[in-house]
Amino acid sequence: MAKKKQIPQTRKSSAADASDSPITLKELLGADVIGKLKAQADELKAAEAAQRERKRQEEEEKRKAEQKRLDNDFEYLLNNSSSDWKKFK
Repeated sequence: MAKKKQIPQTRKSSAADASDSPITLKELLGADVIGKLKAQADELKAAEAAQRERKRQEEEEKRKAEQKRLDNDFEYLLNNSSSDWKKFK
């Protein structure tokens, strides 16, 4: 006697539920909550941009201060100056 193979049955109802229309988070939240979240996201982006700009300005000021210090350092100027003095005649 041969044994019958059992074929697993798939649930058709779960596939039909998924294809109907899944509920999204946007549909669950109210318009005012979504507006508040978008406003908060915009504020965070603006704060991050301001922080990046402030950091860039600080780095620029540090670079300028270091260059000014090096311009007053005679040893640095002597070591990094051109050795071709003929072009200054």
